[in-house]
Formats: sequence, structure tokens, C-alpha cells
Amino acid sequence: MTRTATYFTVSAMLLLVAIVACDDAEMASRNISRASDNFEVDRRIVFYNGVTGDYMLTIEGRCSIEDQTTQLEVTCQVGQQDYRKHFLGLSDNVTYFAEQLSPGDVSVFHHRITFKPQAIVPDFDFRASTRALTENESEAMQEDGQ
Repeated sequence: MTRTATYFTVSAMLLLVAIVACDDAEMASRNISRASDNFEVDRRIVFYNGVTGDYMLTIEGRCSIEDQTTQLEVTCQVGQQDYRKHFLGLSDNVTYFAEQLSPGDVSVFHHRITFKPQAIVPDFDFRASTRALTENESEAMQEDGQ
């Protein structure tokens, strides 16, 4: 057996053990989180100032949350292909809570994996000025003796 095949076999066995070791609540929680990250779950995220007792901001919609300890990154789908990203600073007196507004249609029997083949080939953005391109072209022509 090749080294790659051995790594693959060991990885597959560890994944299987991790999946089998989950109870229903863990599996449902993981699948709801995955659904939320795919903009399938409506949420309400509220920012609260613990000193003043004021609600500072509320975000509602199909949002994915990433807690970066000192800031919260909230990405929301606002249209078919339209997204907005919000950054909110967290401190000793500012906290947040997130509420799921609708039930998640998830399974406790199946581990959810999202595979997007289009993500394998990324979109490329090419940026250059025409001046830089023409300067490079004239330099190349001078080197060729033209």
C-alpha cells in the first residue's frame, strides 16, 4: 500500500469514528451550523451594551457568523447573488446573541458535507494599467532590436 493510500485510509477511519461518535444533538447542531453557513437559516443577531443596557444593533436575515474573539464577522445573503459583510467589535461591555428564527431542516442521522466543484477553479481578476502594458511591450521590442 502506498503512503498516500495509507494516509487516506487512516483519515477515512478517523472521520468515520468522529461521525459515529456523535449523538443526535451534536449531529443536529453541526448540520444547523453548516446550513447557516450556506445561508439557509434565518437569524437575528443582537448587539448589547452591558453597561448602558442599550441594544446597539440588530441584524436579521440569512447570515453566517464568525466569532474572531475581538470582533464578530457577519456575512448575510441579501439577494440571489448579493451579500453584505459586517464587522462588529466586541469588548468587555459589548456582547451579542444570535437567535435562530426558523426551524432548520437538518438530519440527526446523516453528517452533512457541502462540496462545490466550482470552487476548485477560482475566478481570476486581472488588473493592470494600459501604460504598464505598453511600457513593457516597448521595452521588449527594444531588447529584440526593433
